[in-house]
Amino acid sequence: MRKLLNHIRRSLSLKLSTLIIFCVALVFVVSLAVLFTISRRMVHDEAVELATQVRRNMALRVGGVLDEVETATHNIQPLVVRHLQPDSLLAFSRRVVELNPDINGCSISMEPNFFPRYGRYFSAYSVWINDTLTTEREEDYDYFNMPWYKTARQQEENCWIDPFDDANPGQLSAEGMIASYCCPLFSSDSTVVGVISTDLSLRWLSNTLSTVKPYPNSYFVLLGEKGQYFVHPDTTKLFQKTIFTDVTPDTQADLITLGHEMITGNEGYIKVMKDGESCLVFYQSVPNTKWSIALVCPEREVMSGYHRLVYILVPLLICGLLLLLFFCHWAFSHFLRPLRQLTLQSKNIAEGQLGEPMPHSHRQDEVGCLQNSFATMQESLNAYICQLQEANDEANRRNEELTAANRLVEQAGRNKTIFMQNVTHQIRTPLNIIMGFVQVLRDAASMLPAEDVKDIIDTMEHNAMTLNRMVLMIYDCSDTGLAEEMKSHRNEDVACNDVARDCIEQTHLHFPGLPIAFETSLPDSFTIRSNGLYLMRSLREFLYNAAKYSDGQHITLYVTKTDTTVRFVCEDTGPGIAEEHREMIFEPFTKVNDLSEGLGLGLPLAKRHVITLGGDMMLDADYHDGCRFIMELPLS
Repeated sequence: MRKLLNHIRRSLSLKLSTLIIFCVALVFVVSLAVLFTISRRMVHDEAVELATQVRRNMALRVGGVLDEVETATHNIQPLVVRHLQPDSLLAFSRRVVELNPDINGCSISMEPNFFPRYGRYFSAYSVWINDTLTTEREEDYDYFNMPWYKTARQQEENCWIDPFDDANPGQLSAEGMIASYCCPLFSSDSTVVGVISTDLSLRWLSNTLSTVKPYPNSYFVLLGEKGQYFVHPDTTKLFQKTIFTDVTPDTQADLITLGHEMITGNEGYIKVMKDGESCLVFYQSVPNTKWSIALVCPEREVMSGYHRLVYILVPLLICGLLLLLFFCHWAFSHFLRPLRQLTLQSKNIAEGQLGEPMPHSHRQDEVGCLQNSFATMQESLNAYICQLQEANDEANRRNEELTAANRLVEQAGRNKTIFMQNVTHQIRTPLNIIMGFVQVLRDAASMLPAEDVKDIIDTMEHNAMTLNRMVLMIYDCSDTGLAEEMKSHRNEDVACNDVARDCIEQTHLHFPGLPIAFETSLPDSFTIRSNGLYLMRSLREFLYNAAKYSDGQHITLYVTKTDTTVRFVCEDTGPGIAEEHREMIFEPFTKVNDLSEGLGLGLPLAKRHVITLGGDMMLDADYHDGCRFIMELPLS
């Protein structure tokens, strides 16, 4: 004990804490007497408020379900009146049950002999049986005297019918007791022609009421208009007994008072003796009905909180004082915490660790100002370092972008050089041939036989056409206004067969003696609206490609028609195109064989022209004997 006293003398926080605990303990002792006085009333009021709220919520819940039943019935009522047909009544009955999961069944029953071909009775009934919705016309039975029909028929107004057993041997019926909401159907002359009856399972209602228990042994009861039990934990009282059964006025006047309060639709709570135990009963009427709901709570459970208070108050008082002592000691120690944090943060800064900032303080004393100044300094250092890091990251990012851009520029330069070399080589070869033969004709034309002169002129013409073809392709590739020009001249009437024959003749100029077969399923008078010049150029590339790379013996050009397009099909026999190169043939400046003639522009330009003309061009991948190119153009 002496050591503890000495420790308290040396610790200012313990001194202040002990003084505060002494004062608080005195206040606790005085307050304890007041607490016992008012605690019972508070616990009682809270329990009453809880039970009242639970009762109201349950009444609203039950009333909400009843409102759903009423709303579903009211919504279907005008439709039924407008469509009084047997099939429609079956469909409407099924719709009500199918769209409203809380509804157990629905019947639409008509007046006697309403449908003469069905006889005296006609009732469309839908009901849930074993999770299966069944709809059918009920077997003939005297439903005119059933409460759900008779009451609505006589009163000629919507009403709830007290629960009843719907079991009818040999007929479609609901399981157990049901409550029905009944609406009479009126014809145009305000005559009752039938009744809609929508059923709510009382078993479902009972299960719903039993799921809510504010106290372990509390329970709900539901009374009818005359006090009969509709819902009660004791099933022997259901429908057979009322709240007044076996009640003596001398000893159970409280139960009689409760019964009269409930059947008259009042709301409140009352204390009664039930089965030798004091209970609080909270009651009110169910909206839109003549029923009343009550929550029965044993008083010992309602006041159990107060009884437990006595047993926990003393330990709570001791624990509270200990916790208060601990809190006071912690609070006083908290005033010195900023100094310890300053020491730790100073050490971290000296070691270069700025990741964990020191928090600001809301205190206005010297320690708080010191903590805030240090935190501001640390934030400034951290922000400066972050700015340096961001500048470094931005410089690295820009360097990477410049490196990537340089690679693209270098690649573009290499592509340009390769293309220029290819163009120079492709143009130089025919140009050298022409120049060589021009020199021969100039120097020795008179000495050459006429046949040799003709061969020389043919060769020069062939190479001149080759040069012209390459220049034209380069022009088409570079002309940005070509697409608009093609679209503006797509209003020509182009004869498909004539274009095909002209292309074959043009191909023969480059490849004399080449056999090209031509087959068409169209008459020579058949035309389409397109651009004849660029259609011819595209089709000519088909034939030129086939003549250049096939075996030169089996080339066929087909012209056919579909419902919306004209098809030009060029088919040859030869080595074909390898599967790995098929996606490359329509890429500009791309050649499968770099040593072959050409610029790699023929087929790409042809495809571009065809697409601009509104069609498409493709390689038939299913053809394996050579190459088969297909060009499709719209009919108009």
